[in-house]
Amino acid sequence: MAGEGIGSGAQLDWSSWIKGLGKQARRVREFVGLSQEQVARTAGVSQGAVSRFEGGRGLATPLLVVMKVNAALRSAVSIMDSEVLSDDARGLLMLDARVPAAGNPGSPLTKNPELEELVRLYHDLPERQRQRLLAVVRATAAALGASLDHSDGRPAARGRLSDAG
Repeated sequence: MAGEGIGSGAQLDWSSWIKGLGKQARRVREFVGLSQEQVARTAGVSQGAVSRFEGGRGLATPLLVVMKVNAALRSAVSIMDSEVLSDDARGLLMLDARVPAAGNPGSPLTKNPELEELVRLYHDLPERQRQRLLAVVRATAAALGASLDHSDGRPAARGRLSDAG
């Protein structure tokens, strides 16, 4: 919950934290020589959103705006000579190597990419169609399970797919 302890019992002061994050964003923006308008255009947000975030007036700033501004600033910093950056700054830029590029799905979230696809298909359906998909999957699993045997000769176990989602 907001305001409860994090880490080793330290109290989180959300207002101070978000204000500090905004000040840091402004510091980085000014360092790389960009205007709020340029950052906003790159990030796909309004100049006012950048201003509110930097000024600490955006306590209700959506996380997506914060992430977009951060990505725009990281992009600007990443083209600089890394030798002028602190070790911490270089370390943060190394995180980009682990983040998939736009349009690239990256590593699968599950051990079985087909399961990830099935879950995505389920969530993409309108609510009223989800039960139909589950019925089809259950029927298919039952039909396939009846024809598959384990190496020890026992019939394959049949599990029920969860309706949760």
